[in-house]
Amino acid sequence: MFSHITLGTNDLDRARSFYEPVMAALGIGVPFALPFMLIYGEMTGPKLFVLAPFDGRPASVGNGTHVALLAKTRAEVDAFHAAALAYGGSEEGAPGPRPRYHAHYYGAYVRDPDGNKLQAVCHSAGG
Repeated sequence: MFSHITLGTNDLDRARSFYEPVMAALGIGVPFALPFMLIYGEMTGPKLFVLAPFDGRPASVGNGTHVALLAKTRAEVDAFHAAALAYGGSEEGAPGPRPRYHAHYYGAYVRDPDGNKLQAVCHSAGG
């Protein structure tokens, strides 16, 4: 459904220090590099871009907006959450089941250093 999602940052180096270990915890790589943005995902598949806004104004977060990243296992959700908190993120919802969404839903929520809300979610039982 999605080609890519773009999140704003006011400090690319700080964002890199956060996103590199967080995305690595989910096994999400860097398909190519550009000096003015961070890029995670697949070369011909979905991607997450993190960069300063093109209009030159400060980046801000959307109220009610968050990006949910797929995790293959519940252990990856836990690793995502731990990495996010260790590298400058803040708590928005500890890892755990969310049965109100469906029986196998397991997720965790954090905010990146710019305040963007992120989630890792596993839709499989166990793991």
